[in-house]
Amino acid sequence: MTSDQVNLVQHSFAKVVPAADQAATLFYERLFETTPAVKPLFHGDMIEQRRKLVATLAAVVAGLGNLEAVLPAASALAKRHVGYGVKPEHYGSVGSALLWTLERSLSDAWTRELASAWAAAYGTLSGFMIGEAYGPAAAA
Repeated sequence: MTSDQVNLVQHSFAKVVPAADQAATLFYERLFETTPAVKPLFHGDMIEQRRKLVATLAAVVAGLGNLEAVLPAASALAKRHVGYGVKPEHYGSVGSALLWTLERSLSDAWTRELASAWAAAYGTLSGFMIGEAYGPAAAA
């Protein structure tokens, strides 16, 4: 990721934060609509799940400028997700739902450049997480 992409992601996420619960609700609705097979992986309180999503996104977005600091937590999260039943192919569905949610949440502020920056951020982290959880061959 370039520093410009990091800045775009960070500034755009700051615009989403005031309506974070609404965005998280949209995200899970979209994820379950497009990939119903993942819905049974979520057993707990969805309000708490939405809070965890937003907190995780906030930590990752804040750490994009120093990615090395974020990677140990991303590795641990990836390994926990294996225990929940997450498969490598689910990461693509999550990324699609995330970008779809951001596009709707940011409306007119969503540009091709911003979409590319978010895709780069998600691709970097998800590729790393898949590699950590399932091995380098799965991330390829």
